[in-house]
This record gives sequence, structure tokens and C-alpha cells, in this order.
Amino acid sequence: MKQKILIAITSFVSFFFIQGCKKDFLNRPPQSSLTSGVFYATDADILTGTGALYSVSWSSYNGTPLNAFGDVLGGNLIWDNYQNRAAYINFAISATDQSGSLSSTYNAFWSEIANANVIAYNIQHAAPGASVSGKNSGLAECRFMRATAYYYLALNWGAVPIIYDNIKQIGDTGIRRNNLEDVWKLIISDLTWAKDHLGATPLQPARITKWSAEGMLARAYLVRSGLGQSGGTRVQSDLDSAKFYAGDVCNNSGLTLMSNYYDLFTSKNFSGTNVPSESLFSLLWVPNGDYFAHNHMQANLAYSSKITQTGDGWGSSFGASASLLQYYFDPANKADSIRRRATFFMPNTYYPDIDVADGGWKVDTTLFNNSKIYVPGQSGNGNTNDRAFVKKYVIGSPADNGGIGGTQNINLNTYMFRLAEVYLIYANAILGNNASTSDPEALKYFNAVRLRAGIAPKSSITYADIFQEKKVEFAFEGNAWYDWKQWYYFDPTKALQYFSTQDRGPYNISYNNGNPFITFFGPDNKTPGTVTYPITPNTVDAPYPETSLLVTPSLALPPVPFDFSKLKY
Repeated sequence: MKQKILIAITSFVSFFFIQGCKKDFLNRPPQSSLTSGVFYATDADILTGTGALYSVSWSSYNGTPLNAFGDVLGGNLIWDNYQNRAAYINFAISATDQSGSLSSTYNAFWSEIANANVIAYNIQHAAPGASVSGKNSGLAECRFMRATAYYYLALNWGAVPIIYDNIKQIGDTGIRRNNLEDVWKLIISDLTWAKDHLGATPLQPARITKWSAEGMLARAYLVRSGLGQSGGTRVQSDLDSAKFYAGDVCNNSGLTLMSNYYDLFTSKNFSGTNVPSESLFSLLWVPNGDYFAHNHMQANLAYSSKITQTGDGWGSSFGASASLLQYYFDPANKADSIRRRATFFMPNTYYPDIDVADGGWKVDTTLFNNSKIYVPGQSGNGNTNDRAFVKKYVIGSPADNGGIGGTQNINLNTYMFRLAEVYLIYANAILGNNASTSDPEALKYFNAVRLRAGIAPKSSITYADIFQEKKVEFAFEGNAWYDWKQWYYFDPTKALQYFSTQDRGPYNISYNNGNPFITFFGPDNKTPGTVTYPITPNTVDAPYPETSLLVTPSLALPPVPFDFSKLKY
């Protein structure tokens, strides 16, 4: 029944999702989606309607765009220069980005906001058969989703327009960007309302709860604590709020980390409405539903069609970055093998859950024992099979996953927010403006993440420790860029230095006597060394897509304050 509900909503939303990509935030959904008195007659109708916010609206972001912003730009992932996508490696994204990731990402967030606003309108005008609690719960989901989309918009583009009513604002072609401070105020306001009206347990499996909203509030407060700062310190009141909400989730939710990190990314534990308690917010895909409700992630990431067995598997030019591999090849981090195995493929590694019919998948060592060098950001790299290919979100064929899935369609959801992140947010907020901390609460939750990974706990932690832990824990989940941006807010000098000295260059992996070896190369692709690219204050925010500026030239004007009296809950 739960799967049927998810399937039903895809046809309802897919049309205005497609339309929403045409005029971004100015789009007005079709009149057929505004018949709230008929469609939202009961609490069950509301629950069905809000289900759309967990999948279809995000479809154009899920996949390569998520990889582009979250992990290539964030320094965890490398790829070739197909359609000039090397721009995400060297911080040179243009308004005419040919890869499509810029416009797809931008449109997805505005689509989610538009859908959340219109579904909220429908809920507010629902028939009398819908209860107050049912309406409030549905509205809370809408506010949570709007806030989450604005979280990504703010961190990618800075000041953006605040769209609170797509129906009322549709005729305003002069909509201005609003001050970044106001965008963060909206995010926190929406999440506060959501946590006050969501229950402690989900109305359906995989739905967001009060704990989801509190965790996201902690995330938002932590980021905002650095807004407008520049000397390496953060606003204490926002740190205190982040600590309060993260602490409430950690200590009172009853939620726990999944015991096995690898199992987080298997269809038996994470598909449809079956999600681990560690998932605070996930995109929920429906393999036998509408195309826009499919998860296309594996099609783009798997390095071989023999893995997918569905004709796709185009990820042979994707691989772990030099900086990520430098962590794993450091002898001090050798014990971190659990996360490594779940994150990327290395020679002679065995996966019994992939290609099960043939006895499992063992990464062929001959792929790595060659003299070829993979050069990130260059074309023609597709056959230099010596990189650390992506494993996370690569789960094998439909036969490996209960017969479910197909071409560009895997039986797996997408994590957007995990409990492990709240643990690290809590530790970060406790650390605050101190150089280091040995606070028992901070260490308890920071080390819980490490202990699951099978690595030794720390007795004292710094901001750099937490930043590095997030880089490794959430690699290929689309987080790295946003974590860096949080750092940039309050310590731009050090944050810019970090990326400007980060190795984004080529490497070669070899295999000998049961062990992999790696050599990192400099700009000539022959001499051992590093390759770095400068990032400046002028390139930390993404450009607006050229088409959006043509439709709405007012985006080029300076941002203005937002009148919060217009905001109605």
C-alpha cells in the first residue's frame, strides 16, 4: 500500500515538475494541481500529496548534478571533460555550463520549492474532512522541504529570491534576490515550524519526523553561525542553538546508527519505504513507477555494464579524487577499510552481493597493473582503467536486488541527511570557537562514527578533525562542497587555502603482492607531485544559469531585504 501511494503521486507531480524547469521560481503549476477541495478531502489525501516532495521534484538533481556540486566541486570525486564538466574540478563553472549540471541543480531546487508551496496552498484549502493535525503535519513537510531546497540554494548561489507563494507571485517579473541573511532566517523559520508540527514517529515509514526537522535546524544554525564572520570565530548564540537541537536528537530521539556501514547502501535496507533509522531525510524512489521517480544514480556511476547488466553503467571516467585517496593510502588510516570498501572499488576486493549468479564480483587486478595515468578533467580517459571507481550507490543488477530495477533504475533511495551527520554537528557545536575539545559528549558522538568504521577513537578533536571525518563518512553523498562552504562562511582565508592547495590531479594505482600502491603526479602527468587549482571569492558562488538571467534579468540586481510580514504559516 505504501509503495502504491508513492507510485500514485508521481503522475500528479511529474507534469508541473517538467514545467517548473522552464521558468524556475516564476513557474505557476497547472490549474489541475490547485483543485484542493477535491483532491485533499482527507488526511490520507494530504499524505499522498506530500509524498511527491520526496522524489519527483528532486529528480534532476539526483545523479550527476549531485555528484558535480557535492563531490567533484567538493574535492572527493574526479571525472573527465565530457561536455566541459572539468569546470567542476578547476572552479571554473560558467553561466552557459554545457554539462547541464548547473541548470539541472538550480531547477531542481526551485521545483521543490514550487511544489512545496503549491501543496501547502492545497492543504490550507482542503475540504473539511481533513483534520487540523493532518493539515499541520502536511504543512510541516512542505516547510521542511522548502527549507532544505533553500539550504542548497543559499550555499550554492548566495542571495536568492524568497518565493513564498508561487500563485500570488507568478505575475511579478521583477522579483529581486533577497539578502542572504533573510534567506537563512526563512530556512530557520520554516524548520522551526516544521519541528513544532511533526510527530516523533513517522506517519509512514521513511517520512520525516520532528527529529528530522531538529537535526536540520542544527545544521542550519551551525552554518548560519559563520555568516558574516571572517576571523575564524562564529556567533555563539547560533552555536548554542545548533548544540541544543543536535543534542536533543542525539540524546532523546532513540535513533541509532546502523551497525554496519556497508549495509547503509544496500537495497535490502534502503529502498522504497524501507529505510534505516539513521536516515533522517531521504529521497524515495519507485523502481516500477514513473521515469522521474526512478533512481538513475547507478547508471552514471557504475564503471562496467557487467555490474548493472541492464545496458547502462557509464561511470568508467568517474573515480575517487587524489585527496580522498591520500587519506586512505596514509598508513595511519589503514584501518578505515570498512568505509573504503563501501565507497570505492579497489583491486582484489570481493563483493558477494554483486553478480551473485556468478559467485560475486571481484575487482580485476589487471585493470590496475598498467602504466596508464588517469588525468582528471581531460577527455579520452574512458579506457585508462586505473582509477578508484565509485562503489557507493552501485548495487548490481536487478537479479542481485530481488528482481527489482532496470535500465537507469535501481532499487535504492538517496540519502540527503543521516543521523551520523547530526552526531558530527553536535560535536562541532560543542567545539564552538575553541581550538580543540575533550568534552565527553562531543567525543562520545564523534567517536561513535569512527567506531562503526572500525577505527580508533580520539581523546581530543579539532575543527579539522570533524571536517575530515565528514569528508570520509559522506564521500559521494553530495556533502563535501556544502561542508566546505560552511567553513568558508566564518574562516574564508583558511577555507580558500584548503581548496587552493588540495590535490586534484592524476594518479596511477598498481597492485603487487596482495597490496595496492598509488603514485600521485604533477602537471606534466609524468613526475610525482600534485595538481592544484586556485579558488577565489569570485568563484565560491555558482553563476546563475544564463537562461534564468534572460527570463529574469532582475536576478542581476543587488539583493534587497525580505518583508517577513508576507510569510503566512
